[in-house]
Amino acid sequence: MENKYNLVQKIEVAVPKDRILTDEPMADHTTFKVGGPADIFIDIVSEDELGKVLSILNENNISKMNRDFYLFGNGSNLLISDEGLRGIVLHLSKNFADIDIKDEATDCRLICKAGATLAAIARKAYDNSLTGFEFAAGIPGTLGGAIVMNAGAYDGEMKQVVESVKLMDTQGRIFVKSCDEMDFSYRHSIIKENDFIVLEVVIRLKKGNKDDIKAKMDELAQKRRDKQPLEYPSAGSTFKRPEGYFAAKLIQDAGLKGYSKGGAQVSEKHCGFVINKDNASAKDIYELIKDIKLKVKQDSGVDIETEVILLGKFD
Repeated sequence: MENKYNLVQKIEVAVPKDRILTDEPMADHTTFKVGGPADIFIDIVSEDELGKVLSILNENNISKMNRDFYLFGNGSNLLISDEGLRGIVLHLSKNFADIDIKDEATDCRLICKAGATLAAIARKAYDNSLTGFEFAAGIPGTLGGAIVMNAGAYDGEMKQVVESVKLMDTQGRIFVKSCDEMDFSYRHSIIKENDFIVLEVVIRLKKGNKDDIKAKMDELAQKRRDKQPLEYPSAGSTFKRPEGYFAAKLIQDAGLKGYSKGGAQVSEKHCGFVINKDNASAKDIYELIKDIKLKVKQDSGVDIETEVILLGKFD
């Protein structure tokens, strides 16, 4: 990639300079609260702006597939190395978070921008007496990331409520795919194999009783408070669920409850969570994850995979 300051000058044609930052610490933009600086960090506020920036990057042979640039929401499922990211972070800002409602007789659609948080969407659904999105109210992160991962909790997942997804490729072309075309499965969507960017999602919900919706949201929120280490920085559930097993039980059975590496720890409240307990570095978290995977494999013979995405240089 060319000199970052030369590139910044080119990007300033599309984005005001006050929204283009250099050497921005990524610890400020991830829920793990770790991560070194990104070369260039750009706050994106609209589809049009995103398309213009992508056009500039293409003209300069800067590719997402080659990890020259990254797309960020609120960094809730990421572990970024202490060395940071060599390249460009395109951050979908809070201005990329509109939630509109289209009312119909018995169904209702929410038209949500990719930067909207799942919590905000759940609140909008509740405010309009819409049921079906309660499961997602406590999932950290933005809608774009939730679509990429087909995020889920408490027997709900995104594919149950998505009607269609508006996407942009890295050439700036915009198109729409139906829920079936998104190839949703456990922690997977078509975006995993393609260079697509989520712009907007149509979510179809049902009319419901507002008191019942609130009661369900409160019940799930209490379960999270009781069972998850919400008081510490983390990336949510660290590991995928192995087929036929539960990652947290495998980790606990391996004697790793409370096991630490530097400032990182296996949560004593929920063994499926690695937490930043005491000013951990990304290396602390990474080394702890490696220890967990090795010990579980030795103890039970099961390979557990991380749900958290690692970005930057670790080994």
